[in-house]
Amino acid sequence: MNTRSKLAAAPYLLWMVVFIVVPLILIAVFAFTTTATCDAEGNILSEEALADYLAECEENETEPELTEKTIFTLQNILDVSKYTTVLINSAWLALIATVICLVIAYPLAYMISRMFYTRQKLALMLVMLPMWMNFLLRTYAWMTLLEKNGLINKLFGLIGLGPFNMINTQGAVVLGMIYNYLPFMILPLYSVMTKIDNRTVEAAQDLGANSFQVISRVIVPLSMPGVASGITMVFVPSVSTFIISRMLGGGTNMLIGDLIDLQFLGNAYNPNLGAAISLVLMVFIFLCMSITNQLDNEEMDGVLL
Repeated sequence: MNTRSKLAAAPYLLWMVVFIVVPLILIAVFAFTTTATCDAEGNILSEEALADYLAECEENETEPELTEKTIFTLQNILDVSKYTTVLINSAWLALIATVICLVIAYPLAYMISRMFYTRQKLALMLVMLPMWMNFLLRTYAWMTLLEKNGLINKLFGLIGLGPFNMINTQGAVVLGMIYNYLPFMILPLYSVMTKIDNRTVEAAQDLGANSFQVISRVIVPLSMPGVASGITMVFVPSVSTFIISRMLGGGTNMLIGDLIDLQFLGNAYNPNLGAAISLVLMVFIFLCMSITNQLDNEEMDGVLL
């Protein structure tokens, strides 16, 4: 790399360090440290010892001499195991939303990729149109649709059904994930499918492949990079969301994002535990992405063979 290339890459590297590396280091530091209370001699006091010391000072009518210091600990990481159910529930709802997004987006992206260019632009604009609105506004709109006196229940009432309890449920949370993140599944699929050479499909048909075989043995394998990208772009924000679960789940369906938010901004203020949960979540997401990429590579190897 010459000097000019290094200078051109400097802003990007600086951005990476400031906004990615430094925050990750801070999260790791918070996750593996805690604030301990010490006596005047610097001895760390347990909760029982601290209570006894304060009681003794109160009895002797003396001012307690206490200090605080940051110490290394693994307890924050170990405490994350208490919230395994929340993590599993978050992953499960995110997986459901991701699968449904894939089922909806795949044929839609394929149809868009086979349209004329002018129609493709119109279809893509319609796909991206919801993304131009504020995220909170889009989610709030679904609150008004799903509530007991909302438009959907009113439509059911016209045919003598309902009202149904649709808001503050896991189904509402999944619906919010699908609506907000569906474009992130469509766009990478469309990007890959437009690059599939029609001559490849025609060659498969000339060799006697029927429509199902063309889709399953040609189009699907060649579109796997888009599938992998779409799964990542939908699953990652879905598993870590907290706005959707708070607004459409009513706080009764706590996800891992809600739990982290409580540790940093809520009544359960404990940034060290929040950092530990965030670190575990990042590792979990990294493993899921690694598995997805590995499956994608194996599928592409199968196509080459």
